[in-house]
Amino acid sequence: MTGPVLDRRSLLSLGVGAGAALTLPRAARAADDRTYKILMLTFRGETEAERGFRDLLDTAGLKTEIISRDARRDIANLPRMLADLDTLKPDLIYTWGTPVTLGVVGPYDSQDPKYIRDIPVVFALVSAPVQARIAPSFASSGRNVTGAVHVVPTDVQMKAMQSYMEFSTIGILYSETEQNSVVIVREVEAFAKANGAKVIARPFKTDASGRPTADGVEQMVTQLRADKADWLYLLPDTFLGTIYDRVTPAALAAGMPTFGAAELAIREGGALVGLVSRYYSVGQLAGTKAVEILSQGTPPSRIPIETLKRFSLVINMRVAKSLGIYPPIAMLNYAELVTG
Repeated sequence: MTGPVLDRRSLLSLGVGAGAALTLPRAARAADDRTYKILMLTFRGETEAERGFRDLLDTAGLKTEIISRDARRDIANLPRMLADLDTLKPDLIYTWGTPVTLGVVGPYDSQDPKYIRDIPVVFALVSAPVQARIAPSFASSGRNVTGAVHVVPTDVQMKAMQSYMEFSTIGILYSETEQNSVVIVREVEAFAKANGAKVIARPFKTDASGRPTADGVEQMVTQLRADKADWLYLLPDTFLGTIYDRVTPAALAAGMPTFGAAELAIREGGALVGLVSRYYSVGQLAGTKAVEILSQGTPPSRIPIETLKRFSLVINMRVAKSLGIYPPIAMLNYAELVTG
């Protein structure tokens, strides 16, 4: 495949390699004597995003009591995590990822009373809030939710992938039950079609209750390679993120490079490369929104959903060596190299 690629100047124009500069809301700089209760709901334990969120609140001078509850990688645990909400009475709820956020606030056009409408909610690590119907637009959710998006635009990721190594076929594994994943598959397909490439997208198997499972995932990866996939794209799929330890070793064994849309895919998941937003910075961005809500009293509906303006191109050199697929020399001038 030949087509538009990202050279050094193009990538640097996106802020690649630069740190995220976040400005605290003005009124939050003064000390606030009140202690705010925050219910923190995570999916796979605490990540760097939660550390960034906590640190931002501390820097802002807010006194907080944070109650952390984790779904242990099973969204079916969410009702239990919310069972005592009436007695807990949090001032704000923090949610991690699309399934948890949707489980708390529901689609914006839903009238189901089970969803929370009267407590401010701030999310982090949601890749496609509009397509997932968390909000009708980035400008305003029109309700009690706002947050921070962590995914670099899909077409920019594809160009970065192509800059590392050209492709004619992209392989994808995804959860059909995750709306954001379905949307991103379509975006990759649109990019590929416009640039003379193709996509092989295969959904994970599901159990009797319709939840995705990892059954046969190694064979699925091997088959993608056999079907001539040049890259395996690790899209920001919540379930996929729980089985990196099975997917990336299978890809490595098949000699197929992997491109991650999320920071964890490279740093912990064994992917070769990714153009990502740092989780810590995403958590900080979510934290600025929590400060606006708690310290300034701004309704979430008046706080836009945002993505970071600084991205990082991260390359796992250990994986590059194992595959024998090294980055272009020029890319080393602006990429962050993971060597551990």
